[in-house]
Amino acid sequence: MQTKKPWRAVSLFCGCGGADLGLLGGFAYLGRRYKKNPVEIVHASDWDRFCVETYNANFGCIAETADVRTLDFRRGSADIVIGGFPCQPFSTLNPTKKPSLKKNQLFWEMARVVSQVRPKAFVAENVKGFRTLHGGKYLGMAKAGFESLGYKVHDSLLRAVDYGIPQRRERVFLVGIRGDVKGEFAFPEASHAGDPVPLSAVIDRLEAEDPRFYFSRRAVEGVKRAKPNMKRALWQDLGGPCLTITSHLAKVSIYSRDPILLVDPARELYRRFTPREAARIQSFPDSFLFPVSETQAYRQIGNAIPPVMMWHVVRSVLGVLGSRLTRARGREAPGRGRHGGGRAARPGRSRRT
Repeated sequence: MQTKKPWRAVSLFCGCGGADLGLLGGFAYLGRRYKKNPVEIVHASDWDRFCVETYNANFGCIAETADVRTLDFRRGSADIVIGGFPCQPFSTLNPTKKPSLKKNQLFWEMARVVSQVRPKAFVAENVKGFRTLHGGKYLGMAKAGFESLGYKVHDSLLRAVDYGIPQRRERVFLVGIRGDVKGEFAFPEASHAGDPVPLSAVIDRLEAEDPRFYFSRRAVEGVKRAKPNMKRALWQDLGGPCLTITSHLAKVSIYSRDPILLVDPARELYRRFTPREAARIQSFPDSFLFPVSETQAYRQIGNAIPPVMMWHVVRSVLGVLGSRLTRARGREAPGRGRHGGGRAARPGRSRRT
């Protein structure tokens, strides 16, 4: 019996590859195996060369450094287009955001690629503010743009904690199904509703061996003297999920709204997460490599789409496209070790699109 060809995918704004790992599957996280999906990535790109370096260290040399505005694709060159277009213009934490500027609305570039490729489906992701900013104006614009191309567009605010990730991250997902594709799309049901994974599942020990991860005594004393409305030191309870991991953990301050760890209450020892801990909180397996500087690694991890979250969304999309999921044989089995199994799945080599 002839094996069906895998679905072909284009990955825009690929970053370090969190979404792509979820798209491909074939990895383990916290004792669960996330099956390999019948998908081949035929194009991946990002404007950031450091992200591309990390991506290619994990998936093989298929990603290219490119501005999405310079890309052109053939009609029918892919079945799926994915992309987490830059979120900074829509972030509620960004005081300098200018979402009204056309150059900051890169969902139009994703729509342009979708109009060229005419895939059967697309998946887009952004911050919660994309749905709420200015009364949902920009979400409405994006949906109308994709719908004008002949896609039925679904949107939902998904919570990472509902899918077995120890983080209270909330992100907007848009899924478009081409009008001639039969089947009704529904976002995946929560796998951990009411049963969140605690932060302790990914923190092996509170003490860090390297002193650079600790906050100075001066910083701690400063927080103690701060006014109540300024006090931060948002240390995390290991018994529950973590606050959202951000892209600036490399320079996180004890005064910021970023999550930190309280190592020793008596001695008032606080520290930031290590890059590997941050990656685990984002649901990257320990086998995922970050061959870049620590600053770049933090930035890439914080900007990434959690692989496990993306995997659940992709499984729902593939179910609508024709259920080639039967290619992934066998039951889901526990992975090797606490934080994940082998290397990330390697897609085939890139080809020009």
